[in-house]
Amino acid sequence: MDVKIITDHGEMTAKLYGEIDHHRAREMREMIDSAAERNKPSILYLDFGGVTFMDSSGIGLIMGRYRTMNLLGGEVRVLNIPKSMERMVELSGLSALNLFAKGSEKNEVKK
Repeated sequence: MDVKIITDHGEMTAKLYGEIDHHRAREMREMIDSAAERNKPSILYLDFGGVTFMDSSGIGLIMGRYRTMNLLGGEVRVLNIPKSMERMVELSGLSALNLFAKGSEKNEVKK
């Protein structure tokens, strides 16, 4: 499984693993959205700590979850973007949304 969903006190963490390409991003998106619609978390953490490769589909995955959580009245925080992928995130313009946390743990990024 490429996604592990953890729910805790109204928050949800999606731990992502492996490569994120067009095919896998669709599967991840469906799994995360389904769990978010069931659980209606106030915060969705997308944890990229286990991701080994990501193309632009990973950017789409983040943007789509951002939109979904806005519709559900929640927010998104992105954790553990690998160093090798930080430049792609910066070039995408996503950093302007302030979704990315420097800390690696949820407790370090709470408002």
